[in-house]
Amino acid sequence: MSRLPPAIFLMGPTAAGKTDLAIELAQALPCELISVDSALVYRGMDIGTAKPPSALLEAFPHRLIDIRDPAQSYSAAEFVSDAREAMAEISASGRIPLLVGGTMLYYRALLDGLAEMPPADAQIRAALEAQAEAEGLAALHRQLAEVDPESAARIHPNDPQRLVRALEVYRVSGMSMSEHRARQRAQKAGAGESERSILPYTVAQLSIAPAQRQVLHHRIEQRFVQMVEQGFVEEVETLRERRDLNPEMPSMRAVGYRQVWSYLDGDYARDEMLQRGVAATRQLAKRQLTWLRGWDGIHWLETSARDNLPRALKYLESLSILS
Repeated sequence: MSRLPPAIFLMGPTAAGKTDLAIELAQALPCELISVDSALVYRGMDIGTAKPPSALLEAFPHRLIDIRDPAQSYSAAEFVSDAREAMAEISASGRIPLLVGGTMLYYRALLDGLAEMPPADAQIRAALEAQAEAEGLAALHRQLAEVDPESAARIHPNDPQRLVRALEVYRVSGMSMSEHRARQRAQKAGAGESERSILPYTVAQLSIAPAQRQVLHHRIEQRFVQMVEQGFVEEVETLRERRDLNPEMPSMRAVGYRQVWSYLDGDYARDEMLQRGVAATRQLAKRQLTWLRGWDGIHWLETSARDNLPRALKYLESLSILS
């Protein structure tokens, strides 16, 4: 039986230092980088997404950055297809795919595959969107918690797209998303198919984060303020000038963009925009850490440690990734 090619996942919450460590790894190993970030796929969204600067991207190219216009959508299924293609090309060249980013759903979809769900129903979706408009997203989240508590725990109460989709699946099929996933996992297990065999690689899973939550909160606040000072508001102003964009689009729902858009609409003052942007980013980090703490096989690294590179290399060596 031939040995599976290696791949490295470098995960972690926002502002934890993933990019810096990825560059160190790329300098030490024959790696090529693949971005795992649902916001970095969009062109023209540079400051608010903390996109690596152009000089760094030129020296260390990242695949799957700047591959969509903000008016377009980009799904987890598209990511899986694009990432698998990129990983195959990198492996064929004798190099190691290094996937770095914080969109945990993308990693999970790569590892476990995407569960097949019922098709969309325009009438049911319209009714759910009307309910959200009339009663608020909190009402939809409470409703989801009654029929699918597992999905409700995973989906943020202010995520209209995923809330509507989860309830739509239940209304269309009479089964929750969680039940669909559990049934398909059982079918794969009954067929003797390992969930991990879906991705034909030996995967090393690294995650980096500060040990203290307040340290991460401080880093998030510092970075958000810095992004505003670097022209984040002006970046959103430019996007607002386009007639084909609105704040409900997936791209404009990225953390920070919605808060700046509302500030430009006059919904609140600059200081409140800063507070809301920082709070939303902290909530994102909390959700990312929740995913990661329930994740098997992760090797954790501390953001402020000075020996993360040798620790990571030692871990990779223990998995025979470097042999």
